[in-house]
Amino acid sequence: MNWKYRANATLEGLTGYTLSRATRVPRPVPPPKPHPALVRLPDDEVRGPADPAHDRLLRAPVFLFSSVRSGSTLLRVLLNSHSLIHSPIETHFRRVTAGFPTDPVRQAVAALGHTHSDVEHLIWDRLLHRELARSGKRIMVEKTPSNVFAWRRIATCWPDARFLFLLRHPMSIAQSWHEADPDNRPMDEAVSRTLNYMVYLQEAREHLPGLTVTYEDLVAEPGPVLRRVCDFLEVTWEPAMLEYGSRDHGGFVKGIGDWRDKVRTGSVVEGRPLPAPDEVPEKLWEICRRWRYL
Repeated sequence: MNWKYRANATLEGLTGYTLSRATRVPRPVPPPKPHPALVRLPDDEVRGPADPAHDRLLRAPVFLFSSVRSGSTLLRVLLNSHSLIHSPIETHFRRVTAGFPTDPVRQAVAALGHTHSDVEHLIWDRLLHRELARSGKRIMVEKTPSNVFAWRRIATCWPDARFLFLLRHPMSIAQSWHEADPDNRPMDEAVSRTLNYMVYLQEAREHLPGLTVTYEDLVAEPGPVLRRVCDFLEVTWEPAMLEYGSRDHGGFVKGIGDWRDKVRTGSVVEGRPLPAPDEVPEKLWEICRRWRYL
């Protein structure tokens, strides 16, 4: 009999109690705190430039708003073939954010009169201005499709921005998105996902001034459509725009633009036949009606 047993036996005989090792109750693990660089500053406000002369280097940028799978890469490379227009790959600039990981930097930003969004806007502007300046051209046209979800903020960031709206038959958009990855994008999901882009695009069209063109007109009569766009941008139409294959437009890479064979041909290719009305799912009826495809 060891000493611990004898001690417990004696204690139990005298008091009725025994000694035992305390059971540790695990403390709940608190949720991880977000990294300080990802925490937004308090009292953030999305607003236009406080000092436009110094807060913006990019003047009168053009934003091409469209859904995915609408022919925006085709329109981009046609515009980029103009001697005065630079339309780069999809920059996804609106996803670029700013981090303020320490108290002193947060104090400094506030003391300088900036909101969190102000600093992000400065970064966005610098990123796009650098891209334009390096091209040697005069007009920036940015065309990331997900920009439609941030149309209000983009219009606020650049009060002098101009807007192009590119439409395509909603059913053709959904079909094209499905066909790009049929195993992982069933048609029902394709309809719902692409409709989300279309709804925001229509909202932007209803609130912002700009020029609307359609994919169907662009591939059927590219010359007249590009003339309209050039008039809107106040530049002279250049027939060489149609020969986009003779110029370098950056890589056709998934994630930053269309990557499929049609856009790689170097010339405008005829579009697919429009779907019959009875082929259009009910979810797309309203947007088809608004865009005059039904």
